[in-house]
This record gives sequence, structure tokens and C-alpha cells, in this order.
Amino acid sequence: MSTTIIPADQRHFTDMGWLQTYWLFSFSNYYDPANMGHGKLRVFNDDVVRPGAGFPTHPHEEMEIITIVLKGEISHKDSMGNGGVIRAGEVQRMSAGTGLTHSEYNEADRDLHFFQVWILPDEAGLRPSYEQKEFTEDDFKNVLFPLASGQNHARAVNFNTDATIYRSRLDARQLLEHRTSPDRKLFVYLTSGRLQVNGEALAAKDQARLDGIDRLELKADQDADFILIDVSDK
Repeated sequence: MSTTIIPADQRHFTDMGWLQTYWLFSFSNYYDPANMGHGKLRVFNDDVVRPGAGFPTHPHEEMEIITIVLKGEISHKDSMGNGGVIRAGEVQRMSAGTGLTHSEYNEADRDLHFFQVWILPDEAGLRPSYEQKEFTEDDFKNVLFPLASGQNHARAVNFNTDATIYRSRLDARQLLEHRTSPDRKLFVYLTSGRLQVNGEALAAKDQARLDGIDRLELKADQDADFILIDVSDK
């Protein structure tokens, strides 16, 4: 059983001018063999993209890619023929499978803020696929709401891994409990506010990585907006 708290200032930061990004795990030219993921959770990037900028067409394969837009909007195009806009409150899932290409741009006149999460699939060689859904703030108010999942949550976007990504906006002094299995891994990223995770204090942009527990208690010391990921270890 272990809980590791990683303060906000220990995240890897890259400023490209058009992109300010925090990489919570090894990614691109940031390589740390001790920070390659948490179970099947491989990537969690906290990105801000300036207006008129973005990511040109690039490939992916054998990865479940989930994009959670917090502010602004992303214009998306991919080799499956999908094209459109992902706005604040919406969640996109791409199963890269045997391979796809896509581009992401901020074509709006304000900054874009989003999380991108990569999770390894349970099965290789799947056909690439896409899904996008819209959620409201009421959906995750004082609850753990499944945004994306491979565990048969009806309202979530679906992916091909035994995992679930939850979001919550928890009022101060409110308490939530999450039951899981000790053979799984948990990851918490606090977007704003102050939160206790099994009694350990998190400030804004801190993260918690937990192993070997069957019960998670989440208590807001201040209004708190956070992501919880419950993921298989292998």
C-alpha cells in the first residue's frame, strides 16, 4: 500500500510560445525511466494552446487517447474521416488501434486549455475508432462522474481498457468515497482548490498516485475540481 504526492512544481514544464504544457509522465523529449506511467496510464498532459496554433497531422497507434476540454475549443481532423470541434465540457476518445493520423488546432480567438490522457489498450490490433460526448458541470457536481471508461458506464465515452476516468467538482467540506481493488492503481490530479486524498493534502495542480488500496476518501478543504483515474496495473 502506498500513496505518492507529487507537488505541482515537480511537473515537467515546456514552453514553446504557442504551447505551455505540463507533462506528468515521460513524453516526447522528456524521458525519466522512473516516470513512465502508472499502471496502464501512460500519459497525462495539461496543455494550454494559444489562438491560431496547434498540432499538425501526426500518427498514433495502439493507444486509447482521451481529450478533456476545460476552456476554449479544439478543431479536430483525422484519417477516419472525422472532423469537427471539441468544446469546453466535451470529451473525445480516439482508439488508435492499428494506426491513424490526426491534427488538433485552436482556431478560436482565446486560449485553449485541455487535458490529454493516454491509456494502453487491453488488446492490440483493434480497428481505429472515435467517440465524442458533451457533459455539463451539473453532471460532476459533488459526485465522481465517469467521463470515459472501459467498464460499461452508460454515459461515458467508451474505450478499450479496464479503466475509468472520473471528474468531480466538489464543494468545500464535501466528502466522496471510491471503492476499488488493491490490485489496481489510482491517480488523482487536482485542477483547482484544495483536496484531501486519504488524509493527504493536495493543492492546485498537485497529483496523487496510489497503489494497493481498496478505499479512497476524497474531502474538499476548498471547492475542488479534480480528475480521478482508476486503472488496471497490467
